[in-house]
Parts: sequence; structure tokens; C-alpha cells
Amino acid sequence: MPRGDVLFNFYQKEKLMKPMRFFTILFIVFAMVTGVCAQEKKWSDQAELSFVDTGGNTDVTSLSANNLLKYKFSDELHAAWKLGALYGQSDGEKKAESYFSDLRLDYLFTKHLYSFVNAGWSKNKFAGFDSRYYVGPGAGYKFLVGPKHFLLAEVSLNYVNETYIDDTDKDYLGGRAFAKYEYAFTDKNKFSQFVEYLHDFDDRNNYNMYSETALISALSDYLSLKTSYVVKYDNQPVPSTLKETDTILSITLVVNF
Repeated sequence: MPRGDVLFNFYQKEKLMKPMRFFTILFIVFAMVTGVCAQEKKWSDQAELSFVDTGGNTDVTSLSANNLLKYKFSDELHAAWKLGALYGQSDGEKKAESYFSDLRLDYLFTKHLYSFVNAGWSKNKFAGFDSRYYVGPGAGYKFLVGPKHFLLAEVSLNYVNETYIDDTDKDYLGGRAFAKYEYAFTDKNKFSQFVEYLHDFDDRNNYNMYSETALISALSDYLSLKTSYVVKYDNQPVPSTLKETDTILSITLVVNF
């Protein structure tokens, strides 16, 4: 192989390794920090590092990292911060890149009834979003609370601001409906299914649907393997040349603290 081709291939591999190193370092930092915090009993953390095979608008092999940090102020008041990133390359070209952050505060009135307020931001240029901000209140009800079967439903209102990759933007009042079912084979082996619907009250044709089917298998007291299949549907993508449906098949290593 000519020397020039060898150098080019090495350069491309180095470009791919940079985001992988970043996510690995991020994963380790969260593990160390939350491991210390978990000793206080009020903190819990779940970190995920996964290989992802996507189809639709982003048909590539990629790497993703997610982290869910929870804090219990009291028996009634709980807080959660979830963030994540996904990066992918194909033939030396960036094909997938997305980020999100979500903050949420829950108040439990009873064992079944609760309210919440959340705010978040996301960015996914390959799905048409340069940025998306939202904030709003909501309420939920837990119909089943175990020990085997868990079922809850939520509704909420959000102020939404979206900026698209075609340099257009939009502000609107949005509605959200969410339902999740979980079956626990054991304390650490579970099946889950959730569906989320997002609606634009200013434009009834502008709505999104999101579903995840997942199976979690425990490897040890702290490690689990999560296999999931996600479907994202955008009825009115911007720009209109984008596909309406994205799918994500992933195998995820989960670390619990």
C-alpha cells in the first residue's frame, strides 16, 4: 500500500478515535463522581455506553453515551438530570451527531399520583434540528407499582422553541402524552416498553412519536446489558427532504451506582 494511503487511513482512524476517547473519559468521570455521591444514600446514577446500528436518516455505525443522575431531597421530592451524546462516522465522514440534556423535578402526592416540571435542550442536525428547547409542567399516575408489573402514564404542557437546519425557527405550545410498562422477571432482569407522543397545538400536522422496547439482563450487582429498539417518527420533518422515520437498534452496557 502506498505511504500516502497509509497516512490517510491512520488519520481517519484517529478522527474516529477522538470522540470514542471523549465518551470513554466522560463515562469514567461520571462513574467516579457518582460512585462517591452514592455513599450518601440520596444519590443514584445510571451510566450507559453503547454500540448503535441506526437506519433511516442516519444509516451508520456509531457510539453513544448516556447518564441519568438522580437525587432524593425527601420522600416526596425527587430530582433527575439526564444527558447524552451520539456520534458516528462512515468512510471517514461524520454521519451522525446528536446531544441532549433534560432536568426534571418530581413531587409525589401519594404512592400513585405525582406532578413534575422539566426543562431540556437537544441538538440533532441529521434529523433537522439545530436546537430544541422546552420547559413545562406535567402530572402522572402509577397504575401498577409492582412487584412484577409496573405501569404509569403522564401528560404535560411545554413551551417549545425549535431552530432548524434550514435557518427557520418556531415557537409553540406543545402537549406531551407518555406511557410506560415494565415487567420484572427478577429485581435486576426486566422488560420495558414506552411510547411518547408530542403535539403542536398551533399546527395539528406537526407531531412526533417515540417508542422504545428494551430488555435488561443483569451481569452482576452493578453491571447490566440492555438491548433496545427505538423508533422515532416525525410527521412533518424540516426540511421536508428528510425521512419521517428513524430507527435505532442498540446494545448497551449499563453501570448502576
